[in-house]
Amino acid sequence: MAEEHKHGSMDISVQEKAYDGFIKAVSRGTIVILVSLVLLALING
Repeated sequence: MAEEHKHGSMDISVQEKAYDGFIKAVSRGTIVILVSLVLLALING
């Protein structure tokens, strides 16, 4: 039989690292897009 589940006992360090990496990538991507849009607006002004 399966053991009884204990809430909060799972090691989630790998998931936390993946989430942190995802947030960093999204943040950097957003900054790159915004800078690109500003440069395009200035160049085509």
